[in-house]
Amino acid sequence: MGTRPETHQPCIRVLIVDDHPVLREGLVSILGDEPDMVVAGEAGTGEEAVRLHREIRPDITLMDLRLPGINGAEATAEILKESPEARIIIFSSYSGDEDIYRCLRAGASAYLLKDMLRTELVAAIRTVLAGQRYLPRAVQQRLRERQSAKDLTPRETEILTLIAKGLRNREIAEVLGMSEGTVRIHVSHILAKLGATDRTEAAVQAIARGIISLS
Repeated sequence: MGTRPETHQPCIRVLIVDDHPVLREGLVSILGDEPDMVVAGEAGTGEEAVRLHREIRPDITLMDLRLPGINGAEATAEILKESPEARIIIFSSYSGDEDIYRCLRAGASAYLLKDMLRTELVAAIRTVLAGQRYLPRAVQQRLRERQSAKDLTPRETEILTLIAKGLRNREIAEVLGMSEGTVRIHVSHILAKLGATDRTEAAVQAIARGIISLS
């Protein structure tokens, strides 16, 4: 890592954040083929990403979403709190509309899926460096779907998480300190908002969309 002495044009310095070494190696290889890009640092956790960004001040940060410790959205928010001018691209295998929305709300400039073509990755880096947002069509579609859906309340999200963990209404009532009848009403609202026919479908849909996470 470092600058390339043989080139006289400014290099785009990129920080790569991913907990999988093999994926980081692949990104290093892709960016290494670009004459005006250089990998300035690598991190495997969200906390490390925040620290490294503070130290090396990269032009672009490629940030995975699911990371040990704080996740990519949280790390993005932390970095932007310290450096509002930072440009961060979320690079994830998760396409849930809530995942995407959460990262953009945290301040990410782009949300890319890991199955994208390398040419799109390079194009995204250049676009974000120019101060523009980059959202592929698939990501835009997921955001449109989210706009047409009804938001769950914090309590409904909490109950849905317990449902996904296999708890029954009586057990949820005991955990949250409410009556079983109240839990039943919340569950009914959850199913209606998600358009789900039963608890299992609601839990599966919520995990797929990124509304809840069991990790």
